Amino acid sequence: MRLITSLITFSILFISCSQKEQKPFPLYLKNLNSDRELSAAMKRSFEHYEAPRLLDNELYSNFRYTELKGFDYNNGDGTITRRDPSKVIFENGKYYMWYTHRNTPTQPQGYEKHNDSIPSVDWDLCEIWYATSKDGFTWEEQGVAVPRPPKPNPGWRSVATTDVLKWKEKYYLYYQAFSSASGNRKAKKGSDRCPVAMSYADSPDGPWTPLNQVVIPFGAEDEWDHRVIHDPYPLVHNGKIYIYYKSGLGERDANRKHWDCWGVATADSPEGPFTKHPLNPVINSGHETMLFPFKEGVAAIVGTDGIEHFTIQYAKDWVNFEVAATTKLLPTAGGPFSPDAFTDSKNADGITWGISHFINAGNNWGKMYSKLGRFDCDLSQSTNDPSLKRSNVLLPNDLYFKYGLNKKQRERIAKENQELLNSKK
Repeated sequence: MRLITSLITFSILFISCSQKEQKPFPLYLKNLNSDRELSAAMKRSFEHYEAPRLLDNELYSNFRYTELKGFDYNNGDGTITRRDPSKVIFENGKYYMWYTHRNTPTQPQGYEKHNDSIPSVDWDLCEIWYATSKDGFTWEEQGVAVPRPPKPNPGWRSVATTDVLKWKEKYYLYYQAFSSASGNRKAKKGSDRCPVAMSYADSPDGPWTPLNQVVIPFGAEDEWDHRVIHDPYPLVHNGKIYIYYKSGLGERDANRKHWDCWGVATADSPEGPFTKHPLNPVINSGHETMLFPFKEGVAAIVGTDGIEHFTIQYAKDWVNFEVAATTKLLPTAGGPFSPDAFTDSKNADGITWGISHFINAGNNWGKMYSKLGRFDCDLSQSTNDPSLKRSNVLLPNDLYFKYGLNKKQRERIAKENQELLNSKK
């Protein structure tokens, strides 16, 4: 026992002496010894991230936003919505994007008041429309790409949240196909249970032919993706089609007790069959996630929700994601212009802009609708914009104070203060 105690004491003294003998951290990184002992934080700086400085990190950016021209929202009365844009592609000398479009007699009325013409939520009673642009700022709406199919085909209630794939000179749209109205919080399997459907065309202008079958099947009853498979996001890698998708663990109810995660499924052809990866889920956060090829791997912009929300992540092997940067004011449900989305490049450049949506665009939850906007960033190897690498993005003071305490919280604090005062008497 005395021997063990002596050895422990000697080890502590030895480590202590070693730390004392180590010189202070150098001012310039070129003078850093490769065998220097580092704190956990500094070790992470060199091993976990692409570069220790944000300015040098190609997978860090802040985001700038611009309102789009060319879209009418009926004076913001909530009857017209545009949301969940696809990736942007460049074909026929112009940019194309697809999105969820609703034009209904009224704004969403909730599940209790919905019917065949009154939407329950913003993405109910929708079709998939598309628009084109010469510059990415001014768009010309072209109309319906994928209409709601006749009942009882999947999607007869609503088709929404689409993304595009180009594969062997043909075009494919994957989307959520609703056969019931969203918003039923009493539904045992979740209020947004819908399969992933697909339509295909020889041209981005259509006409689009529905496959009329489920593309990615739900998991078994005790599996993580049993209830929902949302936000299909196709890319091409190693000669295969990779579709990333969202599902959620736990209780899916009004209190949002579920845990949003992302999985991936692969196939040799657009119609499948798709094989789910055994390591699913592969991303542990993000209500909406945007992905794009970067170098030999794939990057993910992980938005709201989850322990790693507001992060940019990277998976060199397209499966095992690590946090590459944290940032803020991320695009919501973004669709980037990703030139290498379908090229199967081994050194993809990245992205510099795309389209996202803004919910509650009218600042009136009674007339809720969403609108599309452009985001710009520097997540590209070839672009160098230091102004987009700054981390100290300042917001107006009034924005902080707008999100103050509610009445119940103020009452709790007043009670705690009074209890503390009483305890000191």
